Parts: sequence; structure tokens; C-alpha cells
Amino acid sequence: MYMAMAARPAEVKTEGLLRGASALLAAAAALLVGLNTQTETVLLIRKKATVKDVQALWVLAVTAAAAAGYHLLQLFKCFYLSRFAGGKPCRHSRAIAWVCFLLDKGCAYLTFATTVAAAQACMVALEGTHALQWNKLCHIYTRFCQQVAGSLACGMLAALGAVLISAVSARNLFRLYPSMLPPPTTCSG
Repeated sequence: MYMAMAARPAEVKTEGLLRGASALLAAAAALLVGLNTQTETVLLIRKKATVKDVQALWVLAVTAAAAAGYHLLQLFKCFYLSRFAGGKPCRHSRAIAWVCFLLDKGCAYLTFATTVAAAQACMVALEGTHALQWNKLCHIYTRFCQQVAGSLACGMLAALGAVLISAVSARNLFRLYPSMLPPPTTCSG
């Protein structure tokens, strides 16, 4: 086990703020899309639009909820480090740092991929597909589509936050490795 440099309170606080913001945005994305329904009458038939009508939206809701839960657990870790570890250096093994780094990367990739897939599926609802005789649905279910658009915006912001968090995680991981560069030389003259 290698002793990492002591995590400065400002670094832990920044990571905590990033994780808290990402957790809130991912939770907002999951709730906006997951609880979204709208019922309209179309040709004397009542139809209900739900998240399960578009599989990509359902996957977005589940992934965003999982990402929010993951960021919340990591936020508790940041809270613990800032409150109870104080100024003591944290001892982390490289294996644990690698696991955290890979989980952060995976969270960023999954959040981004599912949000983009849901946005692509929603473009069909917005524009329709003439070749397949699919009509535009967003002029019928306007509130549903507006909430989905808000969910997609929150999902993209959560993905951006996850990317920043994975950069912080990479920095924390590679701080455990000794520098391979020679110390800088000073010129006196």
C-alpha cells in the first residue's frame, strides 16, 4: 500500500460539490422522465403516453437513478473524508483507487450513452418518420415531450458532471504513483 498525499479539504469539498450536483441532476433526470405521463383523447380514444412507450426513455430513467445512487454513495465518502479523516493522510491501495476510477468512468459513459440514445429516440417522436408512417407525437403530447426535454437536459448536465468527476478520480488515482520525471534543475547564476 502506498500512502497518498493528504487530501486537502478544498479538493474533497470540490469533489463533494461535483458529486452532489451530479447526483441531483441525475435524480432530476430520472424523476422527470420516470414519473412523466400524459393522457390525451385522439379520435375519440383516450391514449396515455408513458416512459415505457419508448424503451430508450425507460433505460434512461433506470440509468439516471443508478447514477444518482452511485454519486450519493460517493458523496457520503467525501463527507466522511472531510469530517472524520481531518488532516490525516488517507491510505488507499491502488486497487481501490482503480476500482473507483473505473466506476466513475463507467458512470460517465453510461449516463452520456443512455441520454444520447434517449435523445435520438425522442427525435422520432418530435419529427416523425414519413417512410415508416410514424406521425409526430409531440404535437399531441406536448407536456410529456417538454418534460422529456427537461430530463434530457438534466441527463446531459449529469453526464458532464460525471466526466469532471472521472477527471478528479483519475487525478486521485495517479497521485498514488511516484513521479517518473527527474526533479527540476535550478540554474543559479
